[in-house]
Amino acid sequence: MKNSPVLGITMGDPYGIGPEVTIKALADKRIYDRCRPLVVGDVCCMEYAAEAAKVVSGIDMKIRPVHTVSEARFTYGIIDVLDLGIMQPGDIPGSAGEFKPFQVGACALGGEAAFQYVKKVIELAMAGEVDATITNALSKEAINMAGYHYSGHTEIYADYTKTSKYAMMLIHKELRVIHVSTHVSLREACDRVKKDRVLDVIRIAHAGCKALGIRQPRIAVAGLNPHCGENGMFGREEMEEIQPAIVIAMAEGIAIPDGKPTPPDTVFSKALGGWYDIVVAMYHDQGHIPLKVKGFVYNKAECRWDAVAGINVTLGLPIIRVSVDHGTAFDCAGSGRANALSLVNAIGYGIRMANAKADQ
Repeated sequence: MKNSPVLGITMGDPYGIGPEVTIKALADKRIYDRCRPLVVGDVCCMEYAAEAAKVVSGIDMKIRPVHTVSEARFTYGIIDVLDLGIMQPGDIPGSAGEFKPFQVGACALGGEAAFQYVKKVIELAMAGEVDATITNALSKEAINMAGYHYSGHTEIYADYTKTSKYAMMLIHKELRVIHVSTHVSLREACDRVKKDRVLDVIRIAHAGCKALGIRQPRIAVAGLNPHCGENGMFGREEMEEIQPAIVIAMAEGIAIPDGKPTPPDTVFSKALGGWYDIVVAMYHDQGHIPLKVKGFVYNKAECRWDAVAGINVTLGLPIIRVSVDHGTAFDCAGSGRANALSLVNAIGYGIRMANAKADQ
Protein backbone atom coordinates (compact mmCIF):
# COMPACT_ATOMS: atom_id res chain seq x y z
CA MET A 1 0.00 0.00 0.00
CA LYS A 2 2.76 2.48 0.92
CA ASN A 3 4.46 1.95 -2.43
CA SER A 4 1.28 2.21 -4.52
CA PRO A 5 0.84 5.44 -6.51
CA VAL A 6 -1.12 8.37 -5.14
CA LEU A 7 -3.83 9.45 -7.59
CA GLY A 8 -5.32 12.93 -7.48
CA ILE A 9 -8.91 12.71 -8.79
CA THR A 10 -10.75 15.92 -9.60
CA MET A 11 -14.44 15.99 -8.69
CA GLY A 12 -15.47 17.62 -11.97
CA ASP A 13 -18.27 20.15 -12.31
CA PRO A 14 -20.25 20.04 -9.05
CA TYR A 15 -23.50 20.15 -11.02
CA GLY A 16 -22.42 17.24 -13.23
CA ILE A 17 -22.09 13.52 -12.56
CA GLY A 18 -18.47 13.68 -11.40
CA PRO A 19 -19.17 13.44 -7.65
CA GLU A 20 -21.50 10.48 -8.14
CA VAL A 21 -19.27 8.46 -10.46
CA THR A 22 -16.36 9.09 -8.09
CA ILE A 23 -18.31 7.52 -5.23
CA LYS A 24 -19.26 4.54 -7.36
CA ALA A 25 -15.76 4.03 -8.76
CA LEU A 26 -14.10 4.16 -5.34
CA ALA A 27 -16.62 1.68 -3.96
CA ASP A 28 -14.51 -0.96 -5.74
CA LYS A 29 -12.01 -2.18 -3.14
CA ARG A 30 -9.66 -3.40 -5.87
CA ILE A 31 -8.82 0.23 -6.63
CA TYR A 32 -7.55 0.73 -3.06
CA ASP A 33 -5.50 -2.45 -3.41
CA ARG A 34 -3.63 -0.87 -6.34
CA CYS A 35 -3.41 2.84 -5.53
CA ARG A 36 -4.03 5.58 -2.98
CA PRO A 37 -6.87 7.79 -4.30
CA LEU A 38 -7.40 11.38 -3.18
CA VAL A 39 -10.39 13.37 -4.46
CA VAL A 40 -9.83 17.10 -5.07
CA GLY A 41 -13.14 18.90 -4.75
CA ASP A 42 -15.74 19.96 -2.19
CA VAL A 43 -16.90 17.85 0.74
CA CYS A 44 -20.52 19.00 0.63
CA CYS A 45 -20.91 17.81 -2.97
CA MET A 46 -19.28 14.48 -2.24
CA GLU A 47 -21.48 13.95 0.82
CA TYR A 48 -24.60 14.57 -1.25
CA ALA A 49 -23.37 12.14 -3.92
CA ALA A 50 -22.55 9.54 -1.25
CA GLU A 51 -26.06 9.79 0.15
CA ALA A 52 -27.56 9.43 -3.32
CA ALA A 53 -25.40 6.39 -4.07
CA LYS A 54 -26.47 4.78 -0.81
CA VAL A 55 -30.19 5.34 -1.30
CA VAL A 56 -30.33 4.60 -5.04
CA SER A 57 -27.61 1.94 -5.42
CA GLY A 58 -26.96 0.62 -1.91
CA ILE A 59 -23.34 1.85 -1.96
CA ASP A 60 -22.17 2.89 1.51
CA MET A 61 -19.09 5.15 1.38
CA LYS A 62 -18.08 7.78 3.94
CA ILE A 63 -16.44 11.13 3.20
CA ARG A 64 -13.43 12.44 5.12
CA PRO A 65 -12.24 16.02 4.55
CA VAL A 66 -8.49 16.71 4.44
CA HIS A 67 -6.52 19.86 3.71
CA THR A 68 -3.18 18.36 2.68
CA VAL A 69 -2.13 15.16 0.95
CA SER A 70 -0.25 14.10 4.08
CA GLU A 71 -3.52 14.03 6.06
CA ALA A 72 -5.08 11.40 3.80
CA ARG A 73 -5.39 7.87 5.20
CA PHE A 74 -6.38 6.07 1.97
CA THR A 75 -8.65 3.63 3.78
CA TYR A 76 -11.24 1.70 1.79
CA GLY A 77 -14.79 2.75 2.67
CA ILE A 78 -13.74 6.28 3.62
CA ILE A 79 -12.99 8.63 0.71
CA ASP A 80 -10.38 11.30 1.43
CA VAL A 81 -11.44 14.62 -0.10
CA LEU A 82 -9.06 17.56 -0.35
CA ASP A 83 -11.72 20.14 0.43
CA LEU A 84 -11.31 23.46 -1.40
CA GLY A 85 -14.40 24.96 0.26
CA ILE A 86 -15.75 26.59 -2.91
CA MET A 87 -19.20 25.00 -2.80
CA GLN A 88 -21.45 25.30 0.24
CA PRO A 89 -24.32 22.96 1.23
CA GLY A 90 -26.89 25.53 0.15
CA ASP A 91 -25.43 25.56 -3.36
CA ILE A 92 -26.56 21.98 -3.97
CA PRO A 93 -30.24 21.72 -5.01
CA GLY A 94 -32.48 18.97 -3.69
CA SER A 95 -33.11 17.58 -0.26
CA ALA A 96 -32.27 14.41 1.63
CA GLY A 97 -33.95 11.34 0.18
CA GLU A 98 -35.18 13.16 -2.94
CA PHE A 99 -32.68 12.48 -5.69
CA LYS A 100 -33.74 14.09 -8.93
CA PRO A 101 -31.62 15.73 -11.65
CA PHE A 102 -30.21 19.04 -10.45
CA GLN A 103 -31.29 20.82 -13.65
CA VAL A 104 -28.76 23.59 -13.00
CA GLY A 105 -26.61 23.11 -16.09
CA ALA A 106 -23.60 25.24 -16.94
CA CYS A 107 -23.09 28.15 -14.58
CA ALA A 108 -20.25 30.37 -13.36
CA LEU A 109 -20.13 28.83 -9.87
CA GLY A 110 -19.82 25.32 -11.25
CA GLY A 111 -17.18 26.50 -13.72
CA GLU A 112 -15.19 28.26 -11.01
CA ALA A 113 -15.19 25.19 -8.79
CA ALA A 114 -14.30 22.76 -11.58
CA PHE A 115 -11.44 24.96 -12.76
CA GLN A 116 -9.98 25.32 -9.28
CA TYR A 117 -10.03 21.53 -8.76
CA VAL A 118 -8.02 21.07 -11.97
CA LYS A 119 -5.57 23.84 -11.10
CA LYS A 120 -5.00 22.34 -7.65
CA VAL A 121 -4.41 18.78 -8.87
CA ILE A 122 -1.90 20.06 -11.43
CA GLU A 123 -0.06 21.89 -8.65
CA LEU A 124 0.02 18.72 -6.56
CA ALA A 125 1.39 16.67 -9.45
CA MET A 126 4.02 19.24 -10.40
CA ALA A 127 5.14 19.29 -6.75
CA GLY A 128 5.38 15.50 -6.71
CA GLU A 129 2.65 15.09 -4.08
CA VAL A 130 0.53 12.91 -6.36
CA ASP A 131 1.85 10.45 -8.94
CA ALA A 132 -0.95 10.81 -11.49
CA THR A 133 -3.99 12.98 -12.06
CA ILE A 134 -7.44 11.73 -13.05
CA THR A 135 -10.04 14.23 -14.20
CA ASN A 136 -13.81 14.04 -14.12
CA ALA A 137 -15.81 16.03 -16.66
CA LEU A 138 -16.06 19.79 -16.63
CA SER A 139 -18.18 22.10 -18.77
CA LYS A 140 -16.23 24.23 -21.24
CA GLU A 141 -19.13 26.68 -21.26
CA ALA A 142 -19.14 26.91 -17.46
CA ILE A 143 -15.41 27.57 -17.06
CA ASN A 144 -15.65 30.28 -19.70
CA MET A 145 -18.61 31.78 -17.82
CA ALA A 146 -16.33 31.87 -14.77
CA GLY A 147 -13.74 33.82 -16.76
CA TYR A 148 -11.29 31.05 -17.69
CA HIS A 149 -11.02 31.04 -21.45
CA TYR A 150 -9.87 27.52 -22.23
CA SER A 151 -11.42 25.04 -24.62
CA GLY A 152 -10.96 22.09 -22.26
CA HIS A 153 -8.81 20.17 -19.78
CA THR A 154 -6.03 19.58 -22.28
CA GLU A 155 -5.39 23.27 -22.82
CA ILE A 156 -5.49 24.01 -19.07
CA TYR A 157 -2.90 21.31 -18.42
CA ALA A 158 -0.70 22.54 -21.25
CA ASP A 159 -0.81 26.10 -19.94
CA TYR A 160 -0.15 25.32 -16.27
CA THR A 161 2.63 22.84 -17.06
CA LYS A 162 4.13 25.15 -19.72
CA THR A 163 3.89 22.43 -22.38
CA SER A 164 3.95 23.43 -26.05
CA LYS A 165 3.82 20.03 -27.77
CA TYR A 166 1.00 17.79 -26.57
CA ALA A 167 -1.86 15.70 -27.91
CA MET A 168 -5.04 13.95 -26.78
CA MET A 169 -5.13 10.14 -26.89
CA LEU A 170 -8.39 8.23 -26.54
CA ILE A 171 -8.43 4.60 -25.46
CA HIS A 172 -11.12 1.93 -25.44
CA LYS A 173 -9.69 -1.52 -24.79
CA GLU A 174 -7.15 -2.07 -27.58
CA LEU A 175 -8.33 0.82 -29.77
CA ARG A 176 -6.18 3.94 -29.35
CA VAL A 177 -6.53 7.25 -31.18
CA ILE A 178 -4.46 10.44 -30.97
CA HIS A 179 -5.41 13.78 -32.52
CA VAL A 180 -3.64 16.40 -34.59
CA SER A 181 -6.26 18.95 -33.43
CA THR A 182 -9.14 18.79 -30.96
CA HIS A 183 -11.32 21.65 -29.77
CA VAL A 184 -11.42 23.89 -32.82
CA SER A 185 -13.90 24.34 -35.64
CA LEU A 186 -13.79 21.85 -38.49
CA ARG A 187 -12.70 24.65 -40.84
CA GLU A 188 -9.76 25.50 -38.55
CA ALA A 189 -8.97 21.81 -38.01
CA CYS A 190 -8.31 21.42 -41.75
CA ASP A 191 -5.95 24.40 -41.65
CA ARG A 192 -4.03 22.80 -38.78
CA VAL A 193 -3.05 19.72 -40.77
CA LYS A 194 0.55 20.79 -41.32
CA LYS A 195 3.67 18.65 -41.68
CA ASP A 196 5.34 19.79 -38.46
CA ARG A 197 2.25 19.23 -36.33
CA VAL A 198 1.50 15.83 -37.88
CA LEU A 199 5.11 14.79 -37.26
CA ASP A 200 4.95 15.97 -33.65
CA VAL A 201 1.80 13.92 -33.05
CA ILE A 202 3.31 10.80 -34.66
CA ARG A 203 6.29 11.14 -32.33
CA ILE A 204 4.05 11.71 -29.30
CA ALA A 205 1.95 8.66 -30.28
CA HIS A 206 5.09 6.53 -30.50
CA ALA A 207 6.30 7.68 -27.06
CA GLY A 208 2.82 7.31 -25.55
CA CYS A 209 2.49 3.70 -26.66
CA LYS A 210 5.91 2.94 -25.22
CA ALA A 211 4.78 4.50 -21.92
CA LEU A 212 1.98 1.91 -21.91
CA GLY A 213 4.48 -0.91 -22.32
CA ILE A 214 4.17 -1.43 -26.09
CA ARG A 215 7.75 -2.10 -27.17
CA GLN A 216 7.42 -1.59 -30.92
CA PRO A 217 4.33 0.55 -31.61
CA ARG A 218 2.69 0.26 -35.02
CA ILE A 219 1.15 3.55 -36.06
CA ALA A 220 -1.51 4.34 -38.65
CA VAL A 221 -1.83 7.90 -39.90
CA ALA A 222 -5.34 8.70 -41.11
CA GLY A 223 -5.91 10.86 -44.15
CA LEU A 224 -7.93 14.04 -43.97
CA ASN A 225 -9.89 13.86 -47.22
CA PRO A 226 -12.07 11.14 -48.79
CA HIS A 227 -9.88 8.41 -50.29
CA CYS A 228 -6.86 10.30 -48.91
CA GLY A 229 -7.38 12.98 -51.55
CA GLU A 230 -7.22 10.59 -54.53
CA ASN A 231 -3.89 12.01 -55.72
CA GLY A 232 -5.05 15.59 -55.34
CA MET A 233 -8.55 15.27 -56.82
CA PHE A 234 -10.25 15.72 -53.43
CA GLY A 235 -7.58 17.70 -51.60
CA ARG A 236 -3.80 17.97 -51.42
CA GLU A 237 -3.15 17.77 -47.67
CA GLU A 238 -2.14 14.11 -47.86
CA MET A 239 0.46 14.82 -50.57
CA GLU A 240 1.80 18.11 -49.24
CA GLU A 241 1.58 17.77 -45.45
CA ILE A 242 0.84 14.26 -44.16
CA GLN A 243 3.06 12.13 -46.40
CA PRO A 244 6.18 14.28 -45.81
CA ALA A 245 5.66 13.88 -42.03
CA ILE A 246 5.34 10.10 -42.44
CA VAL A 247 8.58 9.93 -44.43
CA ILE A 248 10.52 11.77 -41.71
CA ALA A 249 8.98 9.65 -38.91
CA MET A 250 9.85 6.41 -40.67
CA ALA A 251 13.42 7.62 -41.20
CA GLU A 252 13.59 8.04 -37.41
CA GLY A 253 12.67 4.39 -36.95
CA ILE A 254 8.98 4.84 -36.13
CA ALA A 255 6.92 1.96 -37.52
CA ILE A 256 4.13 3.11 -39.86
CA PRO A 257 3.17 -0.14 -41.62
CA ASP A 258 1.24 1.44 -44.49
CA GLY A 259 4.02 3.91 -45.26
CA LYS A 260 1.41 6.48 -46.31
CA PRO A 261 -1.86 8.02 -45.08
CA THR A 262 -4.59 5.42 -44.53
CA PRO A 263 -8.15 6.19 -45.73
CA PRO A 264 -10.13 7.30 -42.67
CA ASP A 265 -13.16 5.19 -43.61
CA THR A 266 -11.17 1.94 -43.16
CA VAL A 267 -8.37 2.79 -40.73
CA PHE A 268 -10.41 2.17 -37.57
CA SER A 269 -11.73 -1.19 -38.75
CA LYS A 270 -8.14 -2.22 -39.37
CA ALA A 271 -7.09 -0.94 -35.96
CA LEU A 272 -9.83 -2.99 -34.30
CA GLY A 273 -8.52 -5.97 -36.27
CA GLY A 274 -5.09 -5.56 -34.70
CA TRP A 275 -3.24 -3.99 -37.63
CA TYR A 276 -2.05 -0.99 -35.58
CA ASP A 277 -1.44 -0.03 -31.95
CA ILE A 278 -2.63 3.54 -32.42
CA VAL A 279 -4.26 5.75 -35.07
CA VAL A 280 -3.24 9.37 -35.66
CA ALA A 281 -6.53 11.15 -36.41
CA MET A 282 -6.56 14.53 -38.10
CA TYR A 283 -9.31 16.18 -36.05
CA HIS A 284 -11.61 15.75 -33.02
CA ASP A 285 -14.63 13.90 -34.39
CA GLN A 286 -12.61 11.73 -36.76
CA GLY A 287 -11.13 10.08 -33.67
CA HIS A 288 -13.94 10.47 -31.14
CA ILE A 289 -16.77 8.96 -33.17
CA PRO A 290 -15.30 5.45 -33.61
CA LEU A 291 -14.21 5.33 -29.96
CA LYS A 292 -17.66 6.26 -28.70
CA VAL A 293 -19.46 3.94 -31.11
CA LYS A 294 -17.50 1.12 -29.47
CA GLY A 295 -17.46 2.37 -25.87
CA PHE A 296 -20.90 3.92 -25.38
CA VAL A 297 -23.70 1.33 -25.26
CA TYR A 298 -27.30 2.51 -24.86
CA ASN A 299 -29.98 0.09 -23.69
CA LYS A 300 -33.00 1.10 -25.77
CA ALA A 301 -35.39 -1.24 -23.96
CA GLU A 302 -34.53 0.12 -20.50
CA CYS A 303 -33.73 3.69 -21.63
CA ARG A 304 -30.34 3.80 -19.93
CA TRP A 305 -26.65 3.53 -20.69
CA ASP A 306 -25.25 0.05 -20.11
CA ALA A 307 -21.72 1.28 -20.72
CA VAL A 308 -20.01 4.65 -20.96
CA ALA A 309 -16.46 3.44 -21.51
CA GLY A 310 -13.32 4.94 -22.97
CA ILE A 311 -10.72 7.25 -21.49
CA ASN A 312 -8.72 10.30 -22.50
CA VAL A 313 -4.96 10.69 -21.91
CA THR A 314 -3.01 13.88 -22.53
CA LEU A 315 0.42 12.95 -23.87
CA GLY A 316 3.49 15.17 -23.93
CA LEU A 317 3.00 16.60 -20.42
CA PRO A 318 5.56 16.35 -17.60
CA ILE A 319 2.82 14.82 -15.42
CA ILE A 320 0.29 12.04 -15.98
CA ARG A 321 -3.25 13.07 -16.85
CA VAL A 322 -6.03 10.57 -17.60
CA SER A 323 -9.68 11.53 -17.91
CA VAL A 324 -13.12 10.12 -18.41
CA ASP A 325 -14.28 10.36 -22.01
CA HIS A 326 -17.79 11.63 -21.35
CA GLY A 327 -19.31 14.96 -20.48
CA THR A 328 -20.93 16.41 -17.39
CA ALA A 329 -24.35 14.86 -18.17
CA PHE A 330 -26.16 17.80 -16.57
CA ASP A 331 -29.48 16.22 -17.55
CA CYS A 332 -29.12 13.33 -15.11
CA ALA A 333 -26.67 14.69 -12.52
CA GLY A 334 -28.01 14.45 -8.98
CA SER A 335 -30.24 11.44 -9.65
CA GLY A 336 -27.79 8.79 -8.42
CA ARG A 337 -28.02 6.81 -11.68
CA ALA A 338 -24.79 7.68 -13.52
CA ASN A 339 -22.46 5.02 -14.92
CA ALA A 340 -18.91 4.98 -13.45
CA LEU A 341 -17.21 2.64 -15.95
CA SER A 342 -15.21 5.34 -17.73
CA LEU A 343 -13.79 6.64 -14.43
CA VAL A 344 -12.91 3.11 -13.31
CA ASN A 345 -11.03 2.61 -16.58
CA ALA A 346 -9.31 6.01 -16.26
CA ILE A 347 -8.10 5.15 -12.76
CA GLY A 348 -6.79 1.83 -14.06
CA TYR A 349 -4.75 3.54 -16.77
CA GLY A 350 -3.52 6.17 -14.32
CA ILE A 351 -2.19 3.38 -12.10
CA ARG A 352 -0.60 1.63 -15.08
CA MET A 353 1.15 4.78 -16.28
CA ALA A 354 2.30 5.81 -12.80
CA ASN A 355 3.80 2.37 -12.20
CA ALA A 356 5.52 2.40 -15.59
CA LYS A 357 6.98 5.85 -14.89
CA ALA A 358 8.24 4.69 -11.48
CA ASP A 359 9.99 1.73 -13.12
CA GLN A 360 11.89 3.89 -15.61
